[in-house]
Amino acid sequence: MQGKIVKGISGFYYVHVAESGIYECKAKGIFRNQKIKPLVGDNVEIAVLNEEEKIGNVEKILPRKNELIRPAVSNIDLALLIFAAVSPKPNFNLLDRFLIMMRYQGVPVTICFNKADLAAGEQLAELKEIYAGCGSRVLFTSAKKEEGIDLLREELRGKTAAVAGPSGVGKSSLINLLQPEASMETGAISRKIERGRHTTRHSEIIPVEPGTYIMDTPGFSSLSIPGFEKEDLSDCYPEFVPLAPYCRFAGCSHISEPDCRVKEALAEGKIHPVRYENYKLLYEELKDQKKY
Repeated sequence: MQGKIVKGISGFYYVHVAESGIYECKAKGIFRNQKIKPLVGDNVEIAVLNEEEKIGNVEKILPRKNELIRPAVSNIDLALLIFAAVSPKPNFNLLDRFLIMMRYQGVPVTICFNKADLAAGEQLAELKEIYAGCGSRVLFTSAKKEEGIDLLREELRGKTAAVAGPSGVGKSSLINLLQPEASMETGAISRKIERGRHTTRHSEIIPVEPGTYIMDTPGFSSLSIPGFEKEDLSDCYPEFVPLAPYCRFAGCSHISEPDCRVKEALAEGKIHPVRYENYKLLYEELKDQKKY
C-alpha cells in the first residue's frame, strides 16, 4: 500500500493513504542500518499490521524528487510564500531570504500577497514592480473577501507546496479556505496524532484534494544553509544572472567593483533598489558569519 508521510514525531510516521486515511507507522530497522531517515513528504510503501487501529510499518521509501536541508522535508514541488500586502507591511528582507533559500535548493516559488483588499492600487503595483524580475509568480489574495482563492488553488493543484511566511499575514485563513473539503481529513489526522506524547510543533502536511498537499513548516526563516557562501548569493538573484558575464571582473560581488553591469542596470532602473539593497545587506551578513 502506498502513501505519503504527512508527519513524523519521535520515531512514529503518519502516512496518508488516499483511499483509506492515516496509518501510524514505525520505520523498519533497515533504514536505520543504512542511515536513511524517512522525511515528511516522502512517498512510501507500508505494510498494514492492524487495519482497524490503522497501524503499520514503513517498508520502502520511494525515490525522492528533492530533499530540503532546512526544513528537512522531501518532494516539494513549490514553495508558497505568504506575506501581507499591508498590515503588517511586508518585510522584503525576510521575503528575499525565503526566495534565496528556495532558489539555492532548486524549489520553484510563488509569492502570495494576502490582504490585497486593504492596499491601495499603487501599493499593489509597487509590490508587483519590486518582484517583476525575481523569477517567481506574484499573486494577490484577500482571505477576508475570499478573492483570488480560485487562482491560488489552481496554482497549487497537483503539487506538494511548502507554505512559509511571518505571523499575522493570514496564512491560516488562506489554508482553511483552500482545504474546506479536507477539514474532516485534517480533523482525523489531528485526532490520530495528538495523543499527548506528540505535542511539539513539527512540519505537517495537510491533504487539500487528491494529489494536492500543503506543508506547514515551522522555523522556516533562517538563511543558514550548510555550504551557502556569499559567492552563491548573486546566483540566487535571477535579475543579476544574465548581467554577471558582462561585469569587468569575473566573480564580481556587484558591490564595490568598477564597471559592474548589475550596478549599471540598477542605475538604469532595470533592477529594483529594494532587491539590490537587500542583496547588499545579505552579502555583508554572509561575509561576517563565523566559520566553525
